[in-house]
Amino acid sequence: MNVREAVLTVDETQTSFLEQGPSLIERAARTASAAAADADGVDRDARFPHKAFDVAREQKLLGVMIPAEYGGFGASIHEVTDICYTLGRACASTAMVYAMHTTKVACVVRHGHGIPWMETMMRRVARDQWLLASSTTEGQNGGNIRASAAAVDHTGETVSLVRDATVISYGAEADGLVTIARRATDAVASDQVLLALAKDDYSLKRTLGWETLGMRGTCSTGFELKVDCPADRIFPESYDKIHAQTMTPFAHLCWSSAWAGIAAAAVMRAQAFIRKAARSSGGQMPPAAAHFTAAKMSLAKLRALIAANIDAFARVEHDERALGSLDFQSSITLLKVQASELAVETVMHAMRTAGLSGYRNDGEFTMGRHLRDVLSSPIMINNDRILANAATSTLMSGVPTSLHD
Repeated sequence: MNVREAVLTVDETQTSFLEQGPSLIERAARTASAAAADADGVDRDARFPHKAFDVAREQKLLGVMIPAEYGGFGASIHEVTDICYTLGRACASTAMVYAMHTTKVACVVRHGHGIPWMETMMRRVARDQWLLASSTTEGQNGGNIRASAAAVDHTGETVSLVRDATVISYGAEADGLVTIARRATDAVASDQVLLALAKDDYSLKRTLGWETLGMRGTCSTGFELKVDCPADRIFPESYDKIHAQTMTPFAHLCWSSAWAGIAAAAVMRAQAFIRKAARSSGGQMPPAAAHFTAAKMSLAKLRALIAANIDAFARVEHDERALGSLDFQSSITLLKVQASELAVETVMHAMRTAGLSGYRNDGEFTMGRHLRDVLSSPIMINNDRILANAATSTLMSGVPTSLHD
């Protein structure tokens, strides 16, 4: 069926699916089990985690954030980040794909009410378990998503766009795409709009491969993106508002939760190594046991940091003024930097706990995949760029006078 002409209604059985079945975290655990069983192969072959997402679709995980009125479960930020964490413990690529998908769904949900096409997309995500990809990296902009080179060209009721998308994660596997662009050919780079596209709204021509150290299953290849679609694919709200209120908070919270899952998986392997070593030596701790303590401490800090930011967002997620405040924007932006650094630190301590057993690729305590995957976190929208951009706002933000300010 051509989705442009589809007229859809909510399947009433969908809204009761969650009530009749297992909880969201149980569904996530089932998906994680499939992801873990295939994780080494996904990493080795740099292939999309099809088995994990087959189960995710069976468990209706791709539509959990869609409101019940459109056939979803109306899951909260606490629930979707917990799913990212659970998947991260099993397969980093699966978790990151899910985190990116969730961020795009959040944009459609939070800014698409009352717009017929956006509501149709919500129903398709819930009913057909559409997987949404993202195109934000362009040309040589180095991940600067607040400036676009490609512009939307308006012709009557249709629009077109040609974009040098140097990275579109799982673009060839997605059922739809969310992308940014300049509002019009005469607009400045920062005057941007967001588009939500179905697969028949665009075409992809591969331009770059994906032979990387880690996160290999995200299949983040480069494409020439050509869009030709009705004008209603453009969100009425400007991208700067969507970016501040939804895109950044959901991206940073979901990414961080996935990275925390990777770190937790490494700590679990370190713990298993320590226990085995202690048993074989009559209870004596191995020399690197101190690194295990450091790994546990680092993981605790990481989880507490993420939990605090999730709670902070949940308190203000429908308050536009609070979302736009300097303190909130600084905190949610710097979360990405802090979480990525802590995740790398945690995995490094875990690997040093196991020593050569963690460094090897062929043993039960191997952590090579975990380290390679988590090393993507400071690079994904480079931390140096974030810190440099945040310098002015952090300077303007006051220093707390109390522990509880």
